[in-house]
Amino acid sequence: MLHIDILTLFPEMMDMFFSESIIMRARKKGLVEVCFHNLHDYSLSRYGSVDDYPYGGNAGMVMAIEPLANCIEALQRERHYDDIIYTAPDAPTFSQPLANHLSLQHNLIILCGHYKGVDERLREHFITREISIGDYVLTGGELAAAVICDAVIRLIPGVIGDEQSALSDSFQDGLLAPPEYTRPANFRGWKVPDVLLSGNHSKIEQWRYEQALLRTKQRRPDLLENIE
Repeated sequence: MLHIDILTLFPEMMDMFFSESIIMRARKKGLVEVCFHNLHDYSLSRYGSVDDYPYGGNAGMVMAIEPLANCIEALQRERHYDDIIYTAPDAPTFSQPLANHLSLQHNLIILCGHYKGVDERLREHFITREISIGDYVLTGGELAAAVICDAVIRLIPGVIGDEQSALSDSFQDGLLAPPEYTRPANFRGWKVPDVLLSGNHSKIEQWRYEQALLRTKQRRPDLLENIE
């Protein structure tokens, strides 16, 4: 079972996301355990603050190292973590291969960034992996943590009814997924390609590969640089 601890300033926001749909069913089945930790509870301030002004006079606030370190160390006393992840816009971009890797781990911590980020010493001494979900800045890392968890949890065997479905998603083989069709076969004169109705599985697989390659060339040619 995969265990994920999410460190956040807004645990109620996170609980809402993880209490619906496929993720909720995965938790009820015992395939994944997700716990939320309110960083305010680890503050040394009587007001529960976890941020402070940055040295050097830069604008904005910075998440202080003490409450974050206190939370991480408290969790580390309970179990060993494969990765301590920090969500940050200046980190390497999240990818399907990384989601595949994380889905095979046992224990993960995800720290949701805020403000101008965290004290750099936390990144140097506690964080083992940093992840960005895109070249833009959010008001907080909770949405990024939810995206990461959704992509990872759906890969765990038993979470999705048809496990082969996840293996045929975009990016799994380095290509975008081909077009998909369902009934009716003819809608307003717009027809499903004949090959998909042929029952010839080898031709269908060849068509899907060709379409995936064409779609990737048209929409994400940069992906083809990684395919030999």
